[in-house]
Amino acid sequence: MRTVIGIGNALTDVLINLQSDRILEVFGLPKGSMNLVDAALQRRISESTADLPRTLSLGGSAGNTIRAMAKLGAKTGFVGKVGHDTTGDFFEKALENLGVKPTIFRGEHHSGRCVSLVSPDGERTMATYLGAALEMKSDELAPEIFAGYDCLYVEGYLVQDHALIRRAMQLAKECGLKVAIDLASFNIVEENLDFLRGLVEEYVDILFANEQEATVFTGESDPAAAVEVIARVCELTVVKIGIRGAYIRYQGETLHVGIMAAAKRVDTTGAGDFYAAGFLAGLCEGLSLRQCGTIGAIVAGKVIEVVGTTFSEEVWEEILRLVNKVKTEKYLF
Repeated sequence: MRTVIGIGNALTDVLINLQSDRILEVFGLPKGSMNLVDAALQRRISESTADLPRTLSLGGSAGNTIRAMAKLGAKTGFVGKVGHDTTGDFFEKALENLGVKPTIFRGEHHSGRCVSLVSPDGERTMATYLGAALEMKSDELAPEIFAGYDCLYVEGYLVQDHALIRRAMQLAKECGLKVAIDLASFNIVEENLDFLRGLVEEYVDILFANEQEATVFTGESDPAAAVEVIARVCELTVVKIGIRGAYIRYQGETLHVGIMAAAKRVDTTGAGDFYAAGFLAGLCEGLSLRQCGTIGAIVAGKVIEVVGTTFSEEVWEEILRLVNKVKTEKYLF
């Protein structure tokens, strides 16, 4: 596997640092969840937090992963939909500047936004208005989009449109690609459980999940047991268990790779996306699974040290230094 194309909701992130979790209670947002909201509710949330510090960055789960992979040196592309607005122009241009090949459709609504509410303990709760991203439909996808790639990476949030996510995977398989998915959020898995199980069994080769998502998906509270259940239908399964690392199962063997502890836990936004980026970038270079998991842990550990998902060039230099060190290590598995 050398090249990866991602498909997902093209979003701009608005990250708001909360002083307490009261806002989550006021709007009935389960802590740590992703919630699809309309423009009016998102506006009310923004107005209620107007006096709090905030930052803007490119977002979207698959977008985060693909952009980080590009910074790690992988050849990548991205498929998404934005509006005919300056936000959409910015999104597409930013991908090009990073060396990501964009396949960007334009919709009638404004470009989507994700308001990410960051609790004092660093946990994030998302209120997402998909806008134009929601307009991307299955009949817009064509085989030539996937030509030249080895793997399709799909964000679980895209499950809002069952026909779209199924069509993307079907075309990718017909074009000879591997298919990878990140389950994205425990409440998304709960709401689409039967569909996701069928989708994974039929199309998915590589699956990423955190502990909560794996529990909901399999019914197993023990992540070590959950990874075994998922591996019955997936070639490669990764279940992340926070600061305890991740379980990686491949060809009947389970590997536990510990995570690099972050110097400070500021904001968990994008941690799963960046873990997948590091892991897949390692696969693209033909590294061992232990190396892939370690690189994923490095990148995820760095993203939770900052607000949002945008690093300075100095941070990327430090990441690449650590990644290169991992590449020189000798691992048997």
